[in-house]
Amino acid sequence: MTRFALITAIAIAACACTAPQSHSMTSRIELADGWHIAPAADIDAGGAAVSAAGFDASAWTPASVPSTPMAALVRSGAIAEPYFDRRLERVDAAAFDGPWWYRTRFDVDGTVEAGARLVFAGINYRADVWLNGRQIAGRDDIAGAFRMFDLEVSEHLAEGENTLAVLVHPPQPGDPTIGFVDWNPLPPDRNMGLWRPVHLELTRGVSLDTVFVRSEFDTDNPAEAFVTISATLRNHTDREIEAVVRARLADGTRIEDSYVLAAREEKDIELAPARFPGLRIDTPRLWWPNGLGEPNLYTLEMHVFADGRPSDTENVTFGIRKVDDYINDQGHRGYTINGRKVLLRGGGWVDDMLLMEDPQKIEDQLRYVRHMNLNTIRLEGFWGSSRTLYELADRYGIMVMVGWSCQWEWENYLGAPVDDFGGIDTPAEIELVSRSLADQVRWLRNHPSIVVWVLASDKLPRTALEQSYRDELAQTDDTRPALTSCAVGVSEVSGPTGVKMNGPYDWVPPNYWYLDTERGGAYGFNTETGPGPQPPLAASIRRMLPEDHWWPPDEMWDYHSGRNEFNTIDRYEEALRQRYGDPESLEEFARLAQVANYEAMRAMFESFAIRRPATTGLIQWMLNSAWPEFYWQLYDYFLVPNGAFYGARDGSRAINIAYDYADDGIYIVNETQAPLDEATARVRILDVNSSVLFDETVSLEVGADSVQRVLVLPPVEAPPGNAYFVDLRLAADDASLARSFYWLSARPDVPDWEASTWFVTPVTRYADLTAVSQLPPATLEVEHEIRSTGDGHAMDVQLHNPGDALAFFVEVSVAGAGSGRLAAPVFWSDNYVSLLPGETVHLTGTVPSHALAGEAPTLRVAGVNVTAE
Repeated sequence: MTRFALITAIAIAACACTAPQSHSMTSRIELADGWHIAPAADIDAGGAAVSAAGFDASAWTPASVPSTPMAALVRSGAIAEPYFDRRLERVDAAAFDGPWWYRTRFDVDGTVEAGARLVFAGINYRADVWLNGRQIAGRDDIAGAFRMFDLEVSEHLAEGENTLAVLVHPPQPGDPTIGFVDWNPLPPDRNMGLWRPVHLELTRGVSLDTVFVRSEFDTDNPAEAFVTISATLRNHTDREIEAVVRARLADGTRIEDSYVLAAREEKDIELAPARFPGLRIDTPRLWWPNGLGEPNLYTLEMHVFADGRPSDTENVTFGIRKVDDYINDQGHRGYTINGRKVLLRGGGWVDDMLLMEDPQKIEDQLRYVRHMNLNTIRLEGFWGSSRTLYELADRYGIMVMVGWSCQWEWENYLGAPVDDFGGIDTPAEIELVSRSLADQVRWLRNHPSIVVWVLASDKLPRTALEQSYRDELAQTDDTRPALTSCAVGVSEVSGPTGVKMNGPYDWVPPNYWYLDTERGGAYGFNTETGPGPQPPLAASIRRMLPEDHWWPPDEMWDYHSGRNEFNTIDRYEEALRQRYGDPESLEEFARLAQVANYEAMRAMFESFAIRRPATTGLIQWMLNSAWPEFYWQLYDYFLVPNGAFYGARDGSRAINIAYDYADDGIYIVNETQAPLDEATARVRILDVNSSVLFDETVSLEVGADSVQRVLVLPPVEAPPGNAYFVDLRLAADDASLARSFYWLSARPDVPDWEASTWFVTPVTRYADLTAVSQLPPATLEVEHEIRSTGDGHAMDVQLHNPGDALAFFVEVSVAGAGSGRLAAPVFWSDNYVSLLPGETVHLTGTVPSHALAGEAPTLRVAGVNVTAE
């Protein structure tokens, strides 16, 4: 038995394969379904035989494309759910040491004319390509995970049935490939395979390629915008052709131009407002990121006719917007959108570990980003298996920072020697990754959501490499800036990066962000940082781990943590025990973890809001997770929000009332373009027995897009249990604008600055918040209505605290009535709320139809000192 047979048995049986797909000419044929895959070591045949019509691959593993071998094996059931327990490490990685075959069949109706092209959007890492028994490309030419390949196949296609076979070779040590770093384990197959779409482009002689829409307008007076359309025409025939290009914008503008193309000629064309007045748009609808305006989009249809016959077409969605960067007086880099300074506020995105892209899950997550009042995601080395992420980011107004992975910069990940500039050092490697960048830019540049191309992560690229990158960008995209690196540095090509990557990445107390002035604190643009682990809810932990590992934390918890310095949650656990007390069960741990998650995440996001304009950007490391884990996530792999989710949401509100841990100040944040007139801020301090120690109301006016301190809290000395609460309310015209609730200690955390490392600043003394987890019990009166909507359910919940004790950190959730599984995604107007004695809070929420998998919804209410209902 072969080594792969340990995973799934493969036999070459004599039975028919899936029927081929049928298509006609002048079309784009997506080769997505009907694939079969197998390891080449188990197949006693070469490419000519495998790609022949009579070859039988029906017993191979069925697959769709994009897919890695691991993803196909999981989807087919050959490998059981690999993310549960420690199953992933039991997969035989040696089965993926060698190449794998990908094979499919398709039909083409009609006579094949010049202009048939086979397009691979992404192959990891090398490939031999065979079509109908003939090799059309080899592994020496088809190489590079981020290269895109366009193969002329007119001479190799047949009318009727065609067979395509691709032998994919895995990446080797030193290859600049896709990769995970310390976020999760390495996938056994190293994400080899056809990881991006494959399609066949059929034209009648002339193709329309690399369509690009650029726009210009005066940001001070955007009364009109000027649109320029560029493209490349390619004559695939051996004769001269007259080509006519027709373009139509969604507003009805129509443009036509004609060209004469010599045999095999490529011609770059440009449709500009100087020649076509219709490309001048009055009162343009600008694309704005979340929080600044609507993400308006336009559409363009382009067609090319060859000698009077339709030959090719392209549809493009684009936005009219302008991105610029600047360096402020403190030397920090910032960004403007349509002339307006914006605080980039977001999280680090990671694809699924096996690159199993799910469009619905991606949309759910982009909705989460918007719901958290964030506006940015940063991609490091993961650019998505399709354009889905970018299309949704366009629609939801989420800015995207796209760039290369730090995997190429560290020897233990790259598998080859590196220096101070990383591991891309030979002329051949520089050419490869530069061409890779150019391919990606051409593929993605019409998406207005992409605001910056990031050329490196943890280090500066070497001078020759950066210059090569910038030369490519000068040719492919001048509509957005490039960022040399996400780390502090000074480039010989472009000067200072103006950003920082100084940590932390593990738990730090809330006051860290306000006190620190040298590392990750609230100043400048912190391109990746965060308070470390973010344990999920108990229900999700049970989905990750077998029951005998639920409690207490053990090596199974470690396996589902990060790697290297982050292979345990020990530092987080120690802080939780010291500050809140020792949890005695999984339920108690998870409940207190959400308190700690919220506290840590809100402080980070609020500090960057309060300290504007000294702050210009903040990327929480990370937004999501590639598999079920305890680290770096604002919601877990199952899309269940944790305390950090609502901490980020509350800390990022456009209008907020917030507490500064450094100066005890109460600040009003107004990030809107309208002033707050005749507003009032009410500030109360309560002890753990709900006795009011301080109560003051301040009248105020706050200018548009500004921050204002309204008062400083008086000192609280020796409160019961060392803990006390600060309740903040902001209102105007009898309407609530914001409410914030803090739990503080008269004995605050003390960071040990001298002991700081690149990933954490330890503390010499922890805050004493144990009284918060020992509050007297509170009982809530709950009224709720759950009603069906066209696409799910809507919830109205009223919580009333009739007693004399504070109801602290109350969570509302929705679960399936049968399974008890938490609904995800779920969108609450607020959550983890605290109710003062006698207070009533009204919450609303929505659950899309797919969040409960068809089950009826039930409401759950629980709190730190509130018994679950």
